[in-house]
Amino acid sequence: MSTDQRGGYPPVDPPASTDQRGGYPPVDPPDHARVSVVATRADDASTDMTAASPSAVVRPVLQFPDEGLPERANHVPAWFRFFFSELRLVFGRPRNLALLGVLAVVPIFFGIVLRLTLHSGGGPGGGGNGPQFLNQLSGNGVFLALVVLFLVETLPLLPLAIAVVTGDAIAGEASLGTLRGLLTVPAGRTRLLAVKYAAVIVFSLATCLLVTVLALVMGLILFHTGPVTLLSGTTVSLGSGVLRVLAVALYTAVAMMSLGAIGMAASTLTTHPVGAIAGLTVLTVASEICDQLPSLSAIHAYLPTHWWLSWDGLFRSPVDLSGVGSGLVSFAAYAVIFLALAWARLTSADVTS
Repeated sequence: MSTDQRGGYPPVDPPASTDQRGGYPPVDPPDHARVSVVATRADDASTDMTAASPSAVVRPVLQFPDEGLPERANHVPAWFRFFFSELRLVFGRPRNLALLGVLAVVPIFFGIVLRLTLHSGGGPGGGGNGPQFLNQLSGNGVFLALVVLFLVETLPLLPLAIAVVTGDAIAGEASLGTLRGLLTVPAGRTRLLAVKYAAVIVFSLATCLLVTVLALVMGLILFHTGPVTLLSGTTVSLGSGVLRVLAVALYTAVAMMSLGAIGMAASTLTTHPVGAIAGLTVLTVASEICDQLPSLSAIHAYLPTHWWLSWDGLFRSPVDLSGVGSGLVSFAAYAVIFLALAWARLTSADVTS
């Protein structure tokens, strides 16, 4: 019997069915993985398992198909994700939700109150920019939406909601210390201002449509429905009347967007959101008071709130767009001027301290 020259014992060949590294049967890797085995072999072909060093054996490394590959590209633009994040922030704040709740209650409350106080009957009312619709409310519930829009603008509940959102947009972020982090992204301050104002636009549309739709529903429930008699005495179908009401809601939303531009400029001037909110609210009330003083008639057309209720031409036949057109020009001018001021302030001043 031959012996091994190194130890005096006969060599033992490993079983054919075992792994040479551990004496265990080989295990097939799973189908979803790839096994890479890296081993170091000796140059001498006569070296067997008894002479192999433990460091010469490398354990199998499992590599999954997706491992080591570049991440799949995200096709959603960064500014789009930023915009949706801002919308979630605006519509997720508790006080913004509380304001939306108050605005939702207004059509219900005033609908019930007007139903209990107004006498039945009535026809086309006189001139003016809003109260004349009270005379026609008892004849058709569509006019409840116009009455409620008039009330939420003049009380002013709708401007207060816009003031809260714009006050939190820049000043609120600065007071919480999160504005500095937002300004570190590569997009810069211009995109930040654009996204913030875009969220104000969406909020303005949402609030006006919320009030209008609820007022239409309450008007159709509490009052008579049917063909709508316009201010000019012409009768149109119910569908045409509802479309005119929606046009008034969109016009009111544009007015709130213009007010939101003023609020954005005020929000860049302070790090305290309460100051920006109070400043915009005081400006709104002061403008409405000045608009009622005959001695200040020379500046009425230049006040930010003067054209808010100039939508009565939409309820005439033929439609008179002179007031609406003048109002849209005024709103656009205020938006451009105050957004430019907000941009100049945000891009030049240190609003993060």
